[in-house]
Amino acid sequence: MNGVETRVVRRETHSPRSTSAIVVATVLGLLIVLLATEGILHLLGMRPLVADPRGTLLAVLTFPDAPAALRIGVAVVAAVVGLVLLGLAVFPGRRARRPLTANRVAVVADDGMLASALARAAARAARVDPDAVRVSLGRRSAAVQIVPVSGHRVDQAAVRRAVEEEFAAAGADKAVRVSVTIAQTGRVGS
Repeated sequence: MNGVETRVVRRETHSPRSTSAIVVATVLGLLIVLLATEGILHLLGMRPLVADPRGTLLAVLTFPDAPAALRIGVAVVAAVVGLVLLGLAVFPGRRARRPLTANRVAVVADDGMLASALARAAARAARVDPDAVRVSLGRRSAAVQIVPVSGHRVDQAAVRRAVEEEFAAAGADKAVRVSVTIAQTGRVGS
């Protein structure tokens, strides 16, 4: 892949942080507007909308004298909010998509589409109805759950092999670890 294709694939497989940045900026902007409005209302001698600026400032200044439980609670909430914002800023957001290898083009497949293809391959290998198979596709793993037909044994190794081959045939650049779970009770018919 060339540089442009690499950027396109990255853009399609990672989620942008613009939504969280907009939310944080909006909340801070509203807080600043509220503080400015309260200050102007106080200067004009009018009633405050939410809280009196002097009372708020006094509460902030006397906060060190507040009960320990209140101070600890505020510190924990502030720490959690800070860690969430730090995590949003540092860790890459991932979309449920993955790049596939193809000739001369960049291809990005949705994990739901890949999971559907893997479920069809597992259903063929297990000789069950496609509705009896459920596949969950994670970043590095694929979990296959099969409800067999009553009285019919399912070869777990054959299903695993079929799913791995289907995933490789799709052209995914990184292999996944496949786990196959077969329900203890089966369906009638199918």
